[in-house]
Amino acid sequence: MATKTAGAALADDDARAQAAVLLSRYPDLSEREFDTLHHWFKRVAGPLDVGLLASDPAIADQYRAYRKRHHDRFSAKDLAIAALFLAIAASAFGIIVMMVP
Repeated sequence: MATKTAGAALADDDARAQAAVLLSRYPDLSEREFDTLHHWFKRVAGPLDVGLLASDPAIADQYRAYRKRHHDRFSAKDLAIAALFLAIAASAFGIIVMMVP
């Protein structure tokens, strides 16, 4: 059992190291490399992985630039979820107001 856990940790370290190498070259990445990095941040990386990359002084500037340009923005999905939430909240408020005598 310990071998499986150690193997998973090693795989995480390898993926994080690959992301660090890609970040060190950011923004001079090919489309495929950018997609790999973006996928890693969105689907693979955990909070510890992101924290370890963010605290690495060798790639800190590139990390901040990448985050500012690609992750610290609201996406269309985020805006749609916010609009849906506001619509539901406004509807609930309207129903409550209509029921008041």
